[in-house]
Amino acid sequence: MTGRMPSIYLSHGAPPLADDPVWTRQLAEWSAGLPRPRSVLMVSAHWEEAPLTLGATSTVPLIYDFWGFPQRFYQVRYEAPGAPELADDVRKLLCSPAIPVHDEPARGLDHGAYVPLAEMYPEADVPVLQVSMPTLDPSALLEIGRRLAPLRDEGVLIVGSGFTTHNLSAFNPALGSGGTPPTWSSEFDEWVDRTVAAHDVDALLDFGHRAPAARMAHPRTEHFAPLFVALGAGVDDLRTQDAVIDGYWYGLAKRSFQFN
Repeated sequence: MTGRMPSIYLSHGAPPLADDPVWTRQLAEWSAGLPRPRSVLMVSAHWEEAPLTLGATSTVPLIYDFWGFPQRFYQVRYEAPGAPELADDVRKLLCSPAIPVHDEPARGLDHGAYVPLAEMYPEADVPVLQVSMPTLDPSALLEIGRRLAPLRDEGVLIVGSGFTTHNLSAFNPALGSGGTPPTWSSEFDEWVDRTVAAHDVDALLDFGHRAPAARMAHPRTEHFAPLFVALGAGVDDLRTQDAVIDGYWYGLAKRSFQFN
């Protein structure tokens, strides 16, 4: 029987993540150490839609929401089962005048969902439901996570998929995948690590004002926003949290957390 699941926030990488032997191993080892989920509820930086919207509850084609990569990245398949029962549970937990819920049955998983899942559950045998972020407001996303928290007792792995630092205008391919990160990336990353470890939720919610180099690390905050759903799902009984993955990829912080 599946035990109570943690909630997690992971840095998902671009499609070439599949070519990175270190990162793919880290993701595979992470999932191997988790209880086997009944299903996965995915919140990706790459789906913003209000009101909150549920994606396909059956297997539909992936969304290749990226440009300029080699053709092989557009031929990737990840045919995970849909999760209609999980969709029903999400509706029951969230649907209210404050949080209306819509459906988009033709929307497949985007790369923020399937790229990490292909490394964590490569057999594509765990049902997956993706939901949109209806806002980037940290407090609102934290509340959504709180409402979703009971799903953890039903064996659902709640995943916020973003990137701990994400400034593509300052992205420097010359760094290489293991190069020394720029100061703005390392300072923000270290602040996030310390602040999560201190359980300082108020500071995290106000990261735009309190974190060093916040505007450089996130000129737009959609890649940090999924953290708040994962954090909200664990915040009311937060016992431990671990930075399961750290380090940098072309200067971007790939730090990822597990909330138990």
